[in-house]
Amino acid sequence: QVQLVDSGGGLVQAGGSLRLSCVASARTVSTYIMGWFRQAPGKEREFVAAIRWSSGLTYYADSVKGRFTISRDNTKNTMYLEMNNLKPEDTALYYCAADQRPNPLMSQSGYDYWGQGTQVTVSS
Repeated sequence: QVQLVDSGGGLVQAGGSLRLSCVASARTVSTYIMGWFRQAPGKEREFVAAIRWSSGLTYYADSVKGRFTISRDNTKNTMYLEMNNLKPEDTALYYCAADQRPNPLMSQSGYDYWGQGTQVTVSS
């Protein structure tokens, strides 16, 4: 079992940057795949990025490739999402998620553990 605490959201102008953090409590975090999802008002929760903790292999949604970077710090059990060149359409509640075998990897249905969410608002 794992507990996730995400943070780092805020209000930023278009073109700006934010870094989200997600601290995982699991002792065996290395056996997990962790990801970021986002949900805008009236829309489905959508995949943003994921990272295989053991290898560092990363996955991205096409909409964020080249702008967002997912990473992890083994010493802090913390996952990050560095978001650059933010756009108004990136505005959403961002959630971190974790699962040992997410299937499918890019769908919320693949993940059992979730953070509480952190709001990102990008003004035009």
